[in-house]
Amino acid sequence: MSKSKNLYKRIAQLRANRTQQKYKHGGGVLGLFESKDSLIDHYGKKLEDIEEDVRLKQAEASLIAEEARAAFVFFKSRYAAATAFHLQPSVNPTQWITEPAPQPHDVYWPFFSESFMKQWISKLVVIVVCILFTILFLIPVVIVQGLTNLKQLEVLFPFLKSILAVKFVTQVITGYLPSLILQMSLKLVPPVMGFLSSIQGYISHSDIEMSASKKVQWFTVWNVFFATVFSGSVFHQVYIILDLKEITGQLAVAVPAQASFFITYVATTGWTSVSSELFQIIPLIVSLIKTPFTKQESEFEAPSMAYHRDLPRILFFGLLGISYFFLAPLILPFLLVYLCLAYIIYRNQFINVYTAKYETGGRFWPIVHDSMIFSLVLMQLIAVGSFALKKLSPASTWTLPLPVLTLTFNYYCRRRFLPIFTAYSAESLITKDREDENDSAMTEFYRQLLSVYKDPALFPIQHSSSSDSLVSPLLS
Repeated sequence: MSKSKNLYKRIAQLRANRTQQKYKHGGGVLGLFESKDSLIDHYGKKLEDIEEDVRLKQAEASLIAEEARAAFVFFKSRYAAATAFHLQPSVNPTQWITEPAPQPHDVYWPFFSESFMKQWISKLVVIVVCILFTILFLIPVVIVQGLTNLKQLEVLFPFLKSILAVKFVTQVITGYLPSLILQMSLKLVPPVMGFLSSIQGYISHSDIEMSASKKVQWFTVWNVFFATVFSGSVFHQVYIILDLKEITGQLAVAVPAQASFFITYVATTGWTSVSSELFQIIPLIVSLIKTPFTKQESEFEAPSMAYHRDLPRILFFGLLGISYFFLAPLILPFLLVYLCLAYIIYRNQFINVYTAKYETGGRFWPIVHDSMIFSLVLMQLIAVGSFALKKLSPASTWTLPLPVLTLTFNYYCRRRFLPIFTAYSAESLITKDREDENDSAMTEFYRQLLSVYKDPALFPIQHSSSSDSLVSPLLS
């Protein structure tokens, strides 16, 4: 199907060029367009052959006697659909699986009809690959931390002592360069996690986006925050990190030591990321490069928000603010500027630039909630360790209950609010069903359901017939 679309666009470009040349030369000479006409006829014949092959394969797929592995089942009420979803239809729960149907334009068809075993294996493989990718990413983190340690650089590279003696060079290498290297390395993470989530067995684009957001979020926390913190101070004492009795004390020592690095990180990565979001530099450059080679104007398609790219970054800056606000208050003005810029710019992007490809019903919010709870518990553990190191026993004692209270609050929120994000209540479903009983538009809605969920591979393609209109001249 993609080949037919490309051929159709190519034919349209050739005919548009021929028409422009005809107007330019005032009719031209006989035979002037013979070579171009023969090329158009060649592409047209090739397009017809491809469409015929596609129609034959679609007909074979529709005539197969075997039952389909998956299907959409429609109910006349939301309550009946919810009841069927929560009931186990088969004795073997892996043989017959029910899931809420995503929106028609949210369906991810490649994994729609795959078996439970294949989806389970895909998830297992993706988890292993994510772990390996996280471990592999420690290499640029160690390089970054090596740049922040001036003494370590002089030991490893003695010939750089004369260069490192220059104050400006030292400030650039130990201050700006580590953040730049880390930022450039992190550019690879969202695309990689998005690809891994797409082969994990999900049947909707929204589930893929949420899974990728979680992966990028925890990758950033563990591989940027903790790896940066511990590799800079106790990288050679991993056994101490794994000792739960010493973890609060090690956090109290290691986290403040990296305050200057993370302040620079917020000022460079944070401010530049929101600025690039506003100016859209990379899409602009790509558009400028593609425009001279594209002779036919294609229909503009509004972009959508890349949640797995932007949401984890914002949450990570929130973690830095919560963790460092009492250790290094100087980070707060930088974060305040970032958050204000982010609010103004993303508000403009949502209103004037981005379009919603699907609706999730607020299911991204639990990711934000979990990140905030984790940040609070981390900050409280660091506070306990800091007060203990300074031998402030009363303060340390009064701080100990805070993690317990925070986790208790999290337990209450998960019991009280999380079910709202996972399923609708029976009360709301019945109320909505009663409202639909008196809605005259429901008949048309039921009729459209018969054709709205259809694999794009089964859509009829008629580019060749539509291209016939391009054969006849605009002026006879």
